[in-house]
Amino acid sequence: MSAIAQDHRAHFDSRLAALRLAGSGMLAFGVFLSGFVISEPAPYELIMVIQIAIWFLLGLAISRTVAPLLVMLLIFNLSGLTTMFVMKDMSGAPMYFAVSTFLALSSVFYAAMIESDHRRLDLIFKAWVAAAIITAMLGIAGYFNAFPGAHVFTRYNRAMGAFQDPNVFGPYLVAPLLYLLYRLLTGPLLKAPLLILGILILALGIFLSFSRAAWGLLVFAGVALVVVMLLKERTTAFRFKILAISVGAAVFLVLALAIALQFPQVSDLFTNRARLVQEYDGARLGRFERHKIGFLMAMERPLGLGPMAFGKIFGEDEHNIWLKTLTTYGWLGAITYQVTIWSTLWFGFRYMLRERPWQPYLMIAWVMILGHAIIGNVIDTDHWRHFYLLLGIVWGCAALEHRHTLSRRPASPATART
Repeated sequence: MSAIAQDHRAHFDSRLAALRLAGSGMLAFGVFLSGFVISEPAPYELIMVIQIAIWFLLGLAISRTVAPLLVMLLIFNLSGLTTMFVMKDMSGAPMYFAVSTFLALSSVFYAAMIESDHRRLDLIFKAWVAAAIITAMLGIAGYFNAFPGAHVFTRYNRAMGAFQDPNVFGPYLVAPLLYLLYRLLTGPLLKAPLLILGILILALGIFLSFSRAAWGLLVFAGVALVVVMLLKERTTAFRFKILAISVGAAVFLVLALAIALQFPQVSDLFTNRARLVQEYDGARLGRFERHKIGFLMAMERPLGLGPMAFGKIFGEDEHNIWLKTLTTYGWLGAITYQVTIWSTLWFGFRYMLRERPWQPYLMIAWVMILGHAIIGNVIDTDHWRHFYLLLGIVWGCAALEHRHTLSRRPASPATART
């Protein structure tokens, strides 16, 4: 190869490396913006739409592993579009499905970007942690009215940070907390103080959201992550370390909770919200009765009711993701959603105990998907941006695993001769 050709090659490689670095930076920035959704469309949507378009125009590939996720999410959304044929008032429906389609594409985009370079997982989680800590601090400041106008970061006397709803704000903080917990359990003790501080900020934000779903998700996901790590680690000493730090962290959080409950405004709302069944859950036409009526209605309507139609009929939304998929996306959409969730959990379960560079992120995302499937019985996760990010992480890691497996297979004799 001539010196000129080598120079051109080096110049091309340097430009390609710079482009990939810029792309990874934009990806991290997009994830960071997911923590600030005060109004819609939020900056997150605008940045991500531009990114998705540019990357796919530049040839970002969708592998055979990620393609089923794209197919399932497209079927899910196309099924939803058919519900508009049975709606008398379609106002808001086109925008609803536009957001749904965007979120579906964002999930596929995350999966493809992760498969392209597994190192982006670290960027994604660090950006998520940064956004979560900032929005949690806003929620905490708002709850205690720390500065003039801070109340805009609360709703119904509950912290909601830079979100529109405390019930989305709380669950959003759980995955970053798990990431910090994992770093605390596996990292050097010198970094422990900063990690503990981050965990405390996120835990307080989750607590002050007074979202029972977020509380339950935190407890379940924290215990599940520790259990998975104990299954993964083989040495007795390391298992003891994980157990010791986990117990210590749990005791520390309980003490912090006890201190927070010394404030009357905190203890009063906690006493009210800590009841497992609220009045609006078990009352006549309460949440649980609406679930029953809604499922019976959905069984008579294969195309569903349409987006937001359930809320117009009963005055309250479904607050149940399984019912939501039936009423908003019809029978086909509900079945497709079930297949998507259970296939995601199956892939994650198969691969999360294998020693890989992406294993910690896959464990966290899998635990979170399972936790969201559980709390979905009492809350609607349909348009939660971070949920689609979690889907993309699991499928991106599954694609990485498939690629890794193929790369380790011995070449066939015909291939070896060529």
